Amino acid sequence: MTIKRVLVVDDEIHIVHVVAIKLRNNGYEVLTAENGEQAYEIASVEKPDIIVTDCQMPVMDGLELVKKLRSDEELKNIPVIMLTARSFDIDEDIKQNLNISECLSKPFSPKELLRNIEDVLFSTATNI
Repeated sequence: MTIKRVLVVDDEIHIVHVVAIKLRNNGYEVLTAENGEQAYEIASVEKPDIIVTDCQMPVMDGLELVKKLRSDEELKNIPVIMLTARSFDIDEDIKQNLNISECLSKPFSPKELLRNIEDVLFSTATNI
């Protein structure tokens, strides 16, 4: 089985750190970025299996990142899990139009995020 690569994008470094540790401890390769622009550049080169991104970030936010990914032929099928602040809900239409796999509200448990990542990767693998 090949090691799955997860790109974790958040401007809050402690969130990136906690998520990266949880994923590495569960056998994932972890790439990190602190904003959408950096994430897009990394995704273009590294082609991760899944992206976990915060919604609200400086430079390029999570929704702008997903729009850019979806318009790129090589990156448009990468599943995305969106992290949002409790008070910030993503409209169901936007979620469907951008093909966002899951939305998790902060604070979330790393265990819950791991389960979501595994569910999305498993359903993606079985749909191929």
